[in-house]
Amino acid sequence: MPSAVIAAPPATPTNIKSASKSVMSALVGVAIDRGVLEGTHQPIAPLLRDDLPPDPDPRLAQVTIGHLLSMQAGLGRTSGANYGRWVSSRNWVRSALAQPFVDEPGGAMLYSTGSTHLLSAILAGATGRSTLDLAREWLGPQHGFAITAWDRDPQGIHLGGNNMAMSTRSLLAFGELYRNGGRSRDGQQLVPPEWIEASWQPRTASRFTGDAYGYGWFLRDIAGEPVRYAWGYGGQMLYIVPSLRLTVAMTSDDSEASARSGHRDALHQLMGRIITTVRDGPLAE
Repeated sequence: MPSAVIAAPPATPTNIKSASKSVMSALVGVAIDRGVLEGTHQPIAPLLRDDLPPDPDPRLAQVTIGHLLSMQAGLGRTSGANYGRWVSSRNWVRSALAQPFVDEPGGAMLYSTGSTHLLSAILAGATGRSTLDLAREWLGPQHGFAITAWDRDPQGIHLGGNNMAMSTRSLLAFGELYRNGGRSRDGQQLVPPEWIEASWQPRTASRFTGDAYGYGWFLRDIAGEPVRYAWGYGGQMLYIVPSLRLTVAMTSDDSEASARSGHRDALHQLMGRIITTVRDGPLAE
């Protein structure tokens, strides 16, 4: 039962901001399934050898693909107040890898777009293709899914985890792909169901909200139902409620932080009302 709440016409592309981290997670899952990557246990240092610091911290050898996905790399954050300085650097991959360790690999959640950007660099390096091309090939068979634009770093690597343009309908189509166990509308298995299950396992938690975090997805209960959600700056939201077979996409003005303004909490409350209506309303089965 797909639904959408929109701030712009549903077919108009908008910047989904960090909701794109969930798309990046899907691409990693497909890459593992296709043998492009070994698995979440795979160390990242050999894959990014050319961009490691001259005298790397020995802990870089312990950082895995799974750590990047769950925001547990231990490296200093490149999001928030550090984001502008990071994207002003001449090489975003090298800059992310050169961040000092502020925790051990596998430690607390350190939300950082640099981590998902490293995943984009890994995918591009392992395949010899752009991450955008991979997304269009691997997820494109899902009817309605389309990435219309995506920023790149100075080396041409698409920005893993931010500045991806999708319409609300496209975001909804991506959510429906996950709700349906990775199968497209016409029955193609695009994302392994085991990957979806693994992505929705709580692995750490946000120190800002307390919500659990898996591989590119936040997890929380809303109106008494377990919900998996993607969240982008300004209030770009994708909610999946497996128990109700419900997917909801919301897009918002991306010019103001939704957490500080209270807008994110208002969207959670709206989602709660949608859940209650679907579960308890006249259309409930």
